[in-house]
Amino acid sequence: KQFVTFHLADSFPAALRSEWESVLKVEDDHERRLQIENYLDRGRGSCHLRRPDIGTLVENALRFHHSQWYGLLAWVVMPNHLHFLVEVGETPLSKIVKELKRYTSREANTILRRTGAFWCEDYFDTYMRDAQHQLKTQRYIENNPVKALLTRESKEWPRSSARFRDKNGILHL
Repeated sequence: KQFVTFHLADSFPAALRSEWESVLKVEDDHERRLQIENYLDRGRGSCHLRRPDIGTLVENALRFHHSQWYGLLAWVVMPNHLHFLVEVGETPLSKIVKELKRYTSREANTILRRTGAFWCEDYFDTYMRDAQHQLKTQRYIENNPVKALLTRESKEWPRSSARFRDKNGILHL
């Protein structure tokens, strides 16, 4: 099982370099990742994923390959980034991310009537050590809109797995 994060190409705008440049200098990988995620939650850049049509496009694309290429365990589409937790099967994670980005960037650029990079080229991924790590990560993903002060309840966020969980926390897709 792996936790994946990727973001829009303009999430770290050059004009705001003074805000985020110090993050790149953090030597500890874990601390740097935390600071990057905190910066992403500030909603810099175009935030195209905030648009219902674009956000839903990305969510539907992510859900499309559930139970074919991977088991989708949790996700959230934020205004300028995406988190998801998957159980990878035979399809390598690199192919999953590549195909997801390829399809959604092409479709989003068509909707937006633009060309050029939609997603940042890279992505972050973390293997889940055990069930406790997986549960903590799932909660982090689904609570991200609350942490970023975009909603009061995780189930209220329109593009998240939280709204598909029953009272026992079981995901129903």
